[in-house]
Amino acid sequence: MIDSLVLEHAIPESWRAQSEVFSEIFFVFLAIGTTVGIVVVTYTLYHVYKYRDTGEDGGTDEEFDAPQLGELPRGQEGGKSKKLFMSFGLSAIIVISLVVYSYGLLLYVEQGPSEDIDAGGETMEIEVTAYQFGWQFEYPNGHVEQNTLRVPQGANRTIRLHVTSRDTWHALGVQSMHVKADAIPGQTDTTWFIPQETGTHQIECFELCGIGHSQMVGEIIIMEQSEFDDWYAGTEPDDSGGDSGGEGQ
Repeated sequence: MIDSLVLEHAIPESWRAQSEVFSEIFFVFLAIGTTVGIVVVTYTLYHVYKYRDTGEDGGTDEEFDAPQLGELPRGQEGGKSKKLFMSFGLSAIIVISLVVYSYGLLLYVEQGPSEDIDAGGETMEIEVTAYQFGWQFEYPNGHVEQNTLRVPQGANRTIRLHVTSRDTWHALGVQSMHVKADAIPGQTDTTWFIPQETGTHQIECFELCGIGHSQMVGEIIIMEQSEFDDWYAGTEPDDSGGDSGGEGQ
């Protein structure tokens, strides 16, 4: 069942950005939590009013069978026991449903949209290297940019970032896109995003990495396809071994 939730995103028409997925999860949990809270509070206040002490019978009820020490709660009559088990059952159904629903969406966030080219989508692979204190981006043609990543706009396009570090631990974060990936020396972490609309998004380092941590910023520029094609056609492979950013920038 969980696999089917992931397969729903196998065609471009159903691809969604990570920010959309997280927003959906947030609002679903908010709506269900608010509904459950209202029901519980209303039910509690109703019983507080119904069984309040009016003082008319001296505050005692001769028919009340008080539970004994060590006795399991079973209710004073069958109806109350049914309500108890019904509440437990509904709670279990709600929790299990939320877990399955959330896990399916989080698997999609982890794996990204389908890479099946026959589905009509496109994928651009970008190598990202973090260093103190900046970002290096290497394009498929070998061209290298420092601190600025330019990508073409497209709702059917996936940009995959393969992130590592040259020196110490960093973390690439784009808050407006809900994108984050750890940058660890000797390891590669992969994240992705869909450039649905043109615009500029700020890149920040989400891991305290040294004295220049707060200045370790960059930007992602999502361009029109034609504009990006003109720019990309003028780029050339980098022959400096990928060290043009320098350790001291």
